[in-house]
Amino acid sequence: MVTRTSLLSVLCMVAGALSVFFGTLFLFIGPQIIDHQIVKNTVIDPKNEMSYTMWKDVPVPFFMSVYFYNVLNPKEILKGEKPMLEQRGPYVYRKRLQKENVTFHPNSTVSYREYRSYFFEPSMSVGNESDVVTIPNMLVLGAAVMMEKLPFPVRMMISATFKTFKEGPFLTKPVGELMWGYESGLVDFLNKYLPGMLPSSGKFGLFAEFNNSDSGLFTIFTGQDDIRNVHKVDSWNGLKQLSYWRTPQCNMINGTAGQMWPPFMTKESTLPFYSPDACRSMELVYQSSGEMEGIPLYRFVASKTLFANGTDYAPNQGFCPCRQSGLLNVSSCRHKSPVFISQPHFFNADPVLLDFVQGLSPNEEEHGLFIDIHPQTGVPLNVSIRLQLNLYMKSVSGITETGKISEVVMPMIWFGESGYIDGPILKTFHTNLVVLPAVMEYMQYGFIALGLITIIIAALVHYKLKTSERPGDASPDGNVRTTNEKAPLLPEDMN
Repeated sequence: MVTRTSLLSVLCMVAGALSVFFGTLFLFIGPQIIDHQIVKNTVIDPKNEMSYTMWKDVPVPFFMSVYFYNVLNPKEILKGEKPMLEQRGPYVYRKRLQKENVTFHPNSTVSYREYRSYFFEPSMSVGNESDVVTIPNMLVLGAAVMMEKLPFPVRMMISATFKTFKEGPFLTKPVGELMWGYESGLVDFLNKYLPGMLPSSGKFGLFAEFNNSDSGLFTIFTGQDDIRNVHKVDSWNGLKQLSYWRTPQCNMINGTAGQMWPPFMTKESTLPFYSPDACRSMELVYQSSGEMEGIPLYRFVASKTLFANGTDYAPNQGFCPCRQSGLLNVSSCRHKSPVFISQPHFFNADPVLLDFVQGLSPNEEEHGLFIDIHPQTGVPLNVSIRLQLNLYMKSVSGITETGKISEVVMPMIWFGESGYIDGPILKTFHTNLVVLPAVMEYMQYGFIALGLITIIIAALVHYKLKTSERPGDASPDGNVRTTNEKAPLLPEDMN
C-alpha cells in the first residue's frame, strides 16, 4: 500500500518540477517583460506620467560654466606679437529648460519649442559678473575680415565709422555685459540702418540671443510606431535638411534633439544629434563602460574626426572653407562672421593652433566632451558638452583698427553645459532599472534552485521508503511480514 509519506514525497517532486519549469520559463520571458516595460515607458506619451514629465520639463539641474580668455597684451597684439591669454572663471549659470506648444500629430510625431533661461549662480562661480575682462571686439575685428574684399575707399569709410562710434579692436567690459549685452552706438546704428546684419536687434552680447529664447521648432518621432525612432528629429523649423553647407551629407539633420536617444544601445551604437547652435548634426562614439550609483552606463565622446577638416577627413569637405583640423567654420550660419567652434583649449585639434597663442593647455579630463548613457533606456545619466568660441583675426588694409595683427584663430571664451541625474529621480531610476530587474533575476534562479532542491529531497525520501519495504508474506491482519519472521505454531504442529 502507498503510505502517506510516500504520497507526500511524490507531490513534492511534482511541485519541485513545476518550480523548475516556471523558473526556466521566467528565465526566457523575464527579459522580454523588462524590455516591454522599457518600450512602454520610453514612448513619448502623456499617459506615461513620469517619463513624459521628465521629457517635457527636464527636472535635472543643468549648469553652464563659462570661461573667458582675458587678453593680457592687446597693444602688443596690434603690433604683430603673439596673443597672451589668461583663463578667467568659471562663471556658472543655472539653465532652465521647458518645452512649450507641445503638439502631437497623427504620424507618430510631436512638435514643440524648447525655451531656455539662464540664472547666475554666485556660489558656484569663481568671480562675479562684475569682473572686468578684455576680449577681441567681434564688431570691429570680425567685420574687418568680412569687409576685406570690398574696395579700399569703402574699407576706409568703415574704419571711420568705427572711430565715430569709438569702437576699438578690443573690449574691456564686465562679464555680465559681455555675456548678455552692452550699450553701443554702433549696434544701434546698424540695427536702425542695416537691420538683420546683427544676430539680435537689442544689445550686443555673446549670449544675448540665447537667453529667454527657444532653439527653434522641433518635430521628433514619439516612437509609437517604431521604438527605434523615438526622439529622432523629423524636421527642424519645418526643414528636413539644412542649406548652410556645401554637400547634402553635411546638410542632413540626423539623430535626436540631443536630450534622449532610442533604447537598447550596444557598444557599436553612436549618439547622433542635431545642434541648432552649431548649425549641424554631430555624432559621438562609444569610449568605455562604467557605473553610476550601481546603474550601468556607456560613455560616448567626440571622435577626432568630429571637427576635422576636409583634407584629414573627406566627409567633412562640405563644412569648408576649412582651416586646421579641430575647427568648425560656422560663418555660414552666423551672418558670415569669421567665427569658429572647437573643443576648449584646442583639445583634439591640430597642435599648430597652440603655436599662435600663449596660455592654453588642453587635456581630456577638463576639456573633452562626453555623455554617459544608460544603454537599455537611452537616458543620459551624466552630460558634459564643452565647446570654445574663436574669432579669426588678421590685419586688413584700410581698416586701421586692425593694426599689424598677425593672422590667428583667437580663442575668446569656452563653455561647458553639464547636468546629471540625482536625488529622487536617481532613486526611482535605480529602483526601476537595477533593483527590480535584479529581484526578477534572483527569483528566476531562486525558483530553479528551490525546485531542484525539492526534487532531490523528495526523491531521496521516496527512495528510502522503497528500500525499507522488502517483499514478504502478508499476515492475516493484512500487515506485511518479513521472511525472517517465524509464523506462530498451531496446535496440530505441536503433536
